Amino acid sequence: MIQKLDRVLVVGLGLIGGSFASGIKSRSLANTVVGYDINEQECRLGVELNVIDEYSTDLLSAASEADLIMLAVPVKATEALLVQMFTVMKPTAIISDVGSTKMNIIEAAGRVFGTLPHNFIPGHPIAGAEKSGVTAANQDLFERHKVILTPLETTSVDAVKVIASLWQALGAEVLEMTPERHDEVLAATSHLPHILAFSLVDTLAHEEQNKDIFRYAAGGFRDFTRIAASDPVMWHDICHANRDAILDQIDQFTDGLSRLRTAIDQGDGQTLLGIFTRARVAREYFSTLLTGTAYELKPVVQKEANLLQKKEAG
Repeated sequence: MIQKLDRVLVVGLGLIGGSFASGIKSRSLANTVVGYDINEQECRLGVELNVIDEYSTDLLSAASEADLIMLAVPVKATEALLVQMFTVMKPTAIISDVGSTKMNIIEAAGRVFGTLPHNFIPGHPIAGAEKSGVTAANQDLFERHKVILTPLETTSVDAVKVIASLWQALGAEVLEMTPERHDEVLAATSHLPHILAFSLVDTLAHEEQNKDIFRYAAGGFRDFTRIAASDPVMWHDICHANRDAILDQIDQFTDGLSRLRTAIDQGDGQTLLGIFTRARVAREYFSTLLTGTAYELKPVVQKEANLLQKKEAG
């Protein structure tokens, strides 16, 4: 049984915040969904588009009445918002966020609160698009997507159940991990791919024949570089917030790319074939994880990988 909340405050009515608000409102998971955004026009649009029930231009007043405060703002803005709100929030209010980095959010909350509140639950929905603003809000955005919660040892179990049940009601699969592990995983699976896409497009844009490069680009190029259309400010903030984990992933990727370059330069076909085949096998296994068939296919994938290793060793 989902616990229906009285007032939910969503701070930041972009794609994720707006979609969360719309999902809560459309499923009647709260009596009132309140929106707050520094851009009042976004708030007015939120009401017109039925994303929120009402909006407030007074953050402190809205925060003082909320049972759940969802922070859907750039990660660098979180601490300043907490500074404003922490003296007026209800002791029972649940505080969560949707940022793609977690350790910096926890550290910021620690500086503000001193002792982290038991109802503070960092979170991250693994969903999104290159669209932005409240007009992109989609009440079904989180269906069949994962949401990672990173509760601490001091976090209230009951509070975790409440926020988890809300995400599940929005159609998401809720997972838990430590904030440290979250930042490592996201650096590899999200942050590094975005950085590579930004770098590739920026590099090619400086080529003298860049018009031909982009004009004749095939589908693979479009698919890979699609994420380079993401918000530059947001990714600027992420690179600062998850600096160490991202640098570790860049270093690992650079080492792998260097091995690949050496193999191409030296005409080392065996190494090239090994890299490409291992990558294909790993990608196929990754696909099975997404489709839920990994248990059945894993032995076949492992067998192929083992045969490849023996061939290389021989």
